Amino acid sequence: MAKQDYYELLGVDREVDAAALKKAFRKLAMQYHPDRNPDNAEAEQKFKELNEAYDVLKDPEKRAAYDRFGHAAFEGGMGGPGGGAGPGGGFDFSDVFEEFFGDFMGGGGRGRGGRQRGGAGRGADLRFNLEISLEDAYHGKTEKITVPTSVVCETCNGSGAEPGTSPEVCDTCGGTGKIRTSQGFFMVERTCPKCRGAGHIIVNPCKTCGGAGRVQKTQNLQVKIPQGVEDGTRIRLAGKGEAGLHGGPSGDLYVFLTVRPHAIFQRDADMLYCQVPIPMTTAALGGQIDVPTIAGARVRVKIPPGTQSGKQFRLRGKGMPELNGGYTGDMLIEASVETPVNLSKKQKDLLQEFAEEGGDSVSPRSEGFFQKVKDLWDDLTE
Repeated sequence: MAKQDYYELLGVDREVDAAALKKAFRKLAMQYHPDRNPDNAEAEQKFKELNEAYDVLKDPEKRAAYDRFGHAAFEGGMGGPGGGAGPGGGFDFSDVFEEFFGDFMGGGGRGRGGRQRGGAGRGADLRFNLEISLEDAYHGKTEKITVPTSVVCETCNGSGAEPGTSPEVCDTCGGTGKIRTSQGFFMVERTCPKCRGAGHIIVNPCKTCGGAGRVQKTQNLQVKIPQGVEDGTRIRLAGKGEAGLHGGPSGDLYVFLTVRPHAIFQRDADMLYCQVPIPMTTAALGGQIDVPTIAGARVRVKIPPGTQSGKQFRLRGKGMPELNGGYTGDMLIEASVETPVNLSKKQKDLLQEFAEEGGDSVSPRSEGFFQKVKDLWDDLTE
């Protein structure tokens, strides 16, 4: 029977990031865990398949091999006679390359994000969503956030061993975490099955963390939000992600910002837009209006006589600052001439008198529009 695609098995797409992959695996693993499904052979088999899939996809190097070759990447034919271990068997493509090319590349270490020698794996990166106001984006601020995460165990200081004891060197691999085997012309390194690549074995695990070297805890952090940030901006807090296993380096925390819609202003990059209602009399006769700004002040704007709805006024330097300050954009005010309502009898009589005195003739836009309509109707035939 053909093996199911690992991505389909975990219910994720092929572009899934590490955090989403881990979340999907945990959810399914809890559902099919043998302790929750006693005497259920199908659930047990499903649980094994899920572990196998996650073991491959969580490792960047194994995942790259799987994306290219599929399940064949871990079958026996890939490593020579009897050489290809399954995903959990410890076959590591990077170790083969390092065996041949490590000296030429100045090898020995791993790039950022790779597995660490000695079993100290780097912690996962975390994401935190933070919503701020447009005023916060304008002024900038320091926000306090609370993040649930894994931190270094203070009891064992991240070693995973009970205080007063130390991890013992693995007698199978001699502390290297690897076992070398010869396969024809090839020398292949495999992860030590006894210590699982750690190079040591914790005989007396720490009672606080259970030997993991880290514990679940809530962190209180401060995030500096610079001026001019836009919706979707990502802020990285280095080393504030999940603590690594057995004293390994911590991952990073990424804070994703969402800027709330504003009641008055609309933003486009460093420009702000504001629609301002103007009384009909002010629009007709001219005058002045006070307009609010995002800085919390107000600006007096002169309205010329005969101002029409849609007329825009530019206030230079009253928009949004560029990221981290410096240049500041402009604000555009759009006039919206307001039709009066709830008129008194006297006001109605005055408007009626205005209309009888040729009020329509001083409305150029409507006069021009209806003239075009008249011309259109004259051109129509039955």
